[in-house]
Amino acid sequence: MFNPKSNVMKTKMRTLLLIPFFALLLFTSCQDEVIEITEPTEAEALTASSELTAMISSTAKMDGSKDNVIDNASCLSVQLPVTVIANGIEVKITTVEGYKTVAAIFKEFDDDDDKLQIMYPITIILSDYTEVVVNNREEFINLAKDCKGENEEDDDIECIDFQYPISFSVYNREFQLINTVTIESDRQLFKFMHRVKNNEVIAKLNYPVTMELADGTEIIVKNNIDLRNAIAEAKNACDEDDDNDFGDDDFTKERLDNLLKQCPWVVYEFERNDDNLIEIYREYAIVFKEDNVVRVRARGGNILTGTWSTRVINDGALIKLEFETLVDFSLEWFVYDLDPGRIKLFKAGGNRAILKKNCDVVIDFTKERIENYLQECLWRVARLSVNGIDNEKEYIGTPLKFFPNNVVKIRVNGEFVEGTYQIGVRNTGFVLQINLAGRPNLQLEWFITLLEPGLIKLENANSRMVLERHCPDVDGDLIFIDGALVTGLWEVALYKDGNEDKTSNYAMYSIDFRITGNVKVFNPNNVLVNNGSWLTYRNNGLFLGLLFENQPPFGALTHRWVIKEVSAGRIELKDLSASGSIEKILVLEKKS
Repeated sequence: MFNPKSNVMKTKMRTLLLIPFFALLLFTSCQDEVIEITEPTEAEALTASSELTAMISSTAKMDGSKDNVIDNASCLSVQLPVTVIANGIEVKITTVEGYKTVAAIFKEFDDDDDKLQIMYPITIILSDYTEVVVNNREEFINLAKDCKGENEEDDDIECIDFQYPISFSVYNREFQLINTVTIESDRQLFKFMHRVKNNEVIAKLNYPVTMELADGTEIIVKNNIDLRNAIAEAKNACDEDDDNDFGDDDFTKERLDNLLKQCPWVVYEFERNDDNLIEIYREYAIVFKEDNVVRVRARGGNILTGTWSTRVINDGALIKLEFETLVDFSLEWFVYDLDPGRIKLFKAGGNRAILKKNCDVVIDFTKERIENYLQECLWRVARLSVNGIDNEKEYIGTPLKFFPNNVVKIRVNGEFVEGTYQIGVRNTGFVLQINLAGRPNLQLEWFITLLEPGLIKLENANSRMVLERHCPDVDGDLIFIDGALVTGLWEVALYKDGNEDKTSNYAMYSIDFRITGNVKVFNPNNVLVNNGSWLTYRNNGLFLGLLFENQPPFGALTHRWVIKEVSAGRIELKDLSASGSIEKILVLEKKS
């Protein structure tokens, strides 16, 4: 996260508060905000001896329990790929899914003597992320001897996780700021806290920070006290599953029933008789109710009712579903893998399903509830595919706002286009109809398939749209970034496309971010050469969406950029591939 208080020198910066842009329909005003840069207090600083330093380190420690089915050691992990021989069958494990193959071989017969042989050499990852090459079984046993036994208490904390990226302000012993560090993974966090514990640096975690509990619930912590309490409360709040099998099959019927009834479950994968039916059942929502009643909401909104029951046997648990109409679900499913936020089911004959818990899913739609959701904050078009063609790029920086009395507005280049919308009721569910001039891709009859407080998914034949809620005026990071952007002019300090440096294409241009959401580009003669839209938003990280007119050179910068670093005078943006590698880098700096 980004904290404006990240400079040891006390300065004052006059910035414009970002006014929610629809307020401009009534008036335009600006307001001064003073941001004072201060050094961390003793309570904020993380030092070698502080309790919170140790707690953060334990939370980031490598958890080696996921591969216990092959190594029987929760304090270390075998680096993949690895080849093993399980009961005489050779298995090459390349992903976590491969552990299930080994578990299935072991569970095939109850009365056999399960044996596993690892094919050496292998690389072992220790709890501190150190990697060690192991050449034989004797070397492996020597490394594993210090691990705790099955389900014995250890010092790693597995029931709560940091959601990355997070950032730290780093100080020397004189509390002089020397760096700001962005952390992207548990490995990086653990190694950084090792430096703190070794008295190499003093650090301050920049809040707010999002934490995820074992059941998938996310909580936001805003200071050290909140973080310490969150970790302490979660430390022993889940089963760490440190036994020497794969998945969680050491549960009771009561525990399984309670887990099923906690929240709705959403279908993410579904196969029946070796036929992949996910396009039919994707995002169907299942609610397990009392008295063995189960309700399934189809994507169109239809509610189907059936019965459910569970039983636990030596090899695990089974869930039986029975419907009169939803015959593909009507099976007694074996629980193949279970954790607080996900259930994997299978049945012999090519039947499998993955369900994920989502407590925000609304099963019982009403017209009023949909309208209330739409009128909360702004909505960003996160995805738009019409007849198989992606169109969401056209909506970067152009959020929608739904008003009472069926009025909808979209901001384009800082100006507002007004239209209408309707919530319709059909036999198969609810639909959203949008009528905006010049926006034919939106003017479809969209079936509402998923409704959450911050997310709406819609479908129409071969078209899909995803709307994500955007509330910029309640997010401290966005308020700071927006305030910095609209203060003064900016220039491109660096633009790299792969290994090619294209910065020179942007020399002498000035970029003006307007509070209205309009961005303008001027050449050295102060002539307007490009016009567009911008929007900062949060989506598992911070982003800056830029939409320029399709003219060189700025048309190439149209993108949803990941914000990696930001200050009042500099912002570093990156375009990441699906694998997380950096494809493009854009650095903007305030003009003097």
